[in-house]
Amino acid sequence: MPDGSARSTGAADGHLTTTTAPRGDTPAGGGTGPGLAPPRGRLAGRRATVDAVLRNSPLQPLFRLAATRRLAVLAYHGVDDPQVFTLQMERLVRIARPVSLPAVVQAVRTGRRLPARSVLVTFDDGDRTVLSEGLPVLTRLGIPAAAFVVTDLVDGDRPFWWTEAAFLAAHGGSAHRLADCPPGAVVRRMKTLADHDRRAALAELRETATEPAPRQEQLTREDLRTLRRHGVEIGNHSAGHACLDRCDDDTVRDEIARAHDTLTGWLDGEPPTAFAYPNGNVDPRAEAELRRLGYHVGFLFDHRQDRLLPPNPLRISRLRVNSTTGRDRFDTILSGLHPTVHHLRGGA
Repeated sequence: MPDGSARSTGAADGHLTTTTAPRGDTPAGGGTGPGLAPPRGRLAGRRATVDAVLRNSPLQPLFRLAATRRLAVLAYHGVDDPQVFTLQMERLVRIARPVSLPAVVQAVRTGRRLPARSVLVTFDDGDRTVLSEGLPVLTRLGIPAAAFVVTDLVDGDRPFWWTEAAFLAAHGGSAHRLADCPPGAVVRRMKTLADHDRRAALAELRETATEPAPRQEQLTREDLRTLRRHGVEIGNHSAGHACLDRCDDDTVRDEIARAHDTLTGWLDGEPPTAFAYPNGNVDPRAEAELRRLGYHVGFLFDHRQDRLLPPNPLRISRLRVNSTTGRDRFDTILSGLHPTVHHLRGGA
């Protein structure tokens, strides 16, 4: 990993599994509250036990008190379990203070701290379940949020590249850049490749797999306007979700600027001013491009809290969470206890 970068370790769907599980897999968060799906398997059972121990430890009240003076930005992707997501959001409004993306932008622009217990809910990639499953819950509870979208996929049915790569590898796909890489590790390996090599590897997987990956209905530009009308701000997550620290200079600029121009056109001429780094991979060239385009805030994927007035507005920390995360882990994520233990154990 290059110095100065913040990145997730990745999984079959392109996201970290320390806190969550890939879509369709057994939830890693476990569950103890009403309506939560019971954990499956011995590993999930051990995780649920650890989560319960942490939540009931004498450290939890101390961390919860300290969290009142920290900003928690929750980084979701899709809403795979609407029932659990509802419980999470109901819990959120009881113990924290949901804030909007414009409120965070206003804080960094004016130098005034956000209120105590501030929590911002965010979603990466633009999965349709944010609209179909997440928005009704957010609207009912009056919780503002932000969705960072991959613009090349909007208005289409092309799957996310990591979802496609995982499927193709599981169905006989191969590539010389992925030699000796087991199917379950293909996405992780692809994230370490130079971007042109990643694209070439994906093309080889398409040619060699026994069947193409299923299509995936994506959000439309009208869906983005609907989300925005109902309190979900739309942010830039790049044009194609390339890992920017693996791209050449021209691709870094293109990934950010092309998505910026596209979103400005779709959102009635109002340019986005918030960016979430794909895969959490920070790159100084990306930051320079964001400043050039007038961005006020940028978000990491580092499983940390931040200050109520973030010291580096283009590197605001976020907490990894999933709609399958159980009550015990959700509470220790919000308090900061789970992230602390995670990083003490060497988690990236």
